Amino acid sequence: MAKELPTSRLARGTKLGMAVAGNALRAQKTRRSMRGRSEAVRARMAEESMIRATEQMVMVLGTMKGVAMKLGQMLSVLDLDLVPPEHRERFQRRLAVLRDSAPSVSFDTMRAVIEEDFGKPLDEVFVDFEPEPIAAASIGQVYRAKLHDGRTVAVKVQYPGIDAAVRADLKNLAMFRRVLQSAMPWVTPAVLDELRLNLESELDYVAEARTQRQIAELYTGHPFIFVPDTMPELSTTRVLVSEYFSGRGFEEIRALPDTERDRIGEIIYRFYVGSLFTFNEFCGDPHPGNLLLGDDGRVAFLDFGLFNRMNPEHVRFEITCIRAAAEERAEDLRDLMIERGVIESPEEITAEECLEYVLAACEWALVDQPLTITPELASGAFVLAVDPRATEFAGMKQQNLPPEHLFSRRADFLTFGMLGQLEATNNWHRIAREWLYGDEPVTELGKVHHEWLRTRPAPEPTTPPKKKTTRKRTKA
Repeated sequence: MAKELPTSRLARGTKLGMAVAGNALRAQKTRRSMRGRSEAVRARMAEESMIRATEQMVMVLGTMKGVAMKLGQMLSVLDLDLVPPEHRERFQRRLAVLRDSAPSVSFDTMRAVIEEDFGKPLDEVFVDFEPEPIAAASIGQVYRAKLHDGRTVAVKVQYPGIDAAVRADLKNLAMFRRVLQSAMPWVTPAVLDELRLNLESELDYVAEARTQRQIAELYTGHPFIFVPDTMPELSTTRVLVSEYFSGRGFEEIRALPDTERDRIGEIIYRFYVGSLFTFNEFCGDPHPGNLLLGDDGRVAFLDFGLFNRMNPEHVRFEITCIRAAAEERAEDLRDLMIERGVIESPEEITAEECLEYVLAACEWALVDQPLTITPELASGAFVLAVDPRATEFAGMKQQNLPPEHLFSRRADFLTFGMLGQLEATNNWHRIAREWLYGDEPVTELGKVHHEWLRTRPAPEPTTPPKKKTTRKRTKA
């Protein structure tokens, strides 16, 4: 019998509170038992205690869905050095549960959601509907079905009560941070605020269907990127119907030879990061469960509940800052960040500290040589950027990244995390120069991508002029 999803704020808060209490008691017990032990034994016990605490957090996240599930998905993409290397494989297997396993919600229960939203029996909408889900998302399950006109479709259905669960999670954000702090110190107020701003929008499948259709149209005819079209006329608040795409999942992709993984890594980078600087819009949820590799070599991108369109001015600001960092123009970079309001206490942050902070976060895309992205590279940059107080760049605790930039940086870091999981190699800087400097592409994928771009209506340009940024001085 399927477990009922707890939806009230009290029930979900209590679940988290029990996890906090359990961790606190475990830590106290471990500290007491450490007295008189050797350094080696103490270190091993502390390590084991930390692993147990982290695994408990994973289990809590995996049973809650909603906001907790989203945080767990972020954790599963970024190997945040939470556990020692010799235990990392076991920990990653546990995290894979958050990413890949279908929850135990019966088909009869999910069928009731579909029929309630459509107001008619299932067989009046679909000629065939497979009862076993083919995938699981943070707020729903995906099924394969066939329409009466013969088309095979993917049907994403929300878990019953997930809307109440997500809203309860949003009210419990303060407790989320207390629960997750021991395992995930990067869960800062800014990260939680960003989730609060964007996660509730995922509950509206009608809006998501419209968004996905627009992106599918944007990428029509692309040589290696595919976005399945949706059927808005068959989509409701809790049911989203789209084209079905048959392909291999992320774990199968990870097992491919180096050259194939490198190619897919470049496609992922171009879609999740390059689209911001090309089209002023991007998917805010880079995640291994949201892509499939087709037999024809195209990569299909799925799930557009978290999608953002940025003001071209804000995109230009990001380009200008990245270029300043790439060219090591520390004073210019600091001036830009002060003017934008990112740095609120200029007297506490030197230009060199500002430059080193930005480079530590994004230098992987500024190194002009082939670079293999590892999980350690990705996690180190992420932790530094979201929680600089734990690093040598303590002055950056005064940063105040505006929400629109926090959202884009989150997408950037999660993309970096995916590339780390693939251990993909490329000269990422040469790819990035296409949108940072307007350079001609040097990779084969870049060349066919730009051939395709020339067939599209010209987007509003975002690349600033190729000249040194003028430094602005504050008035005395």
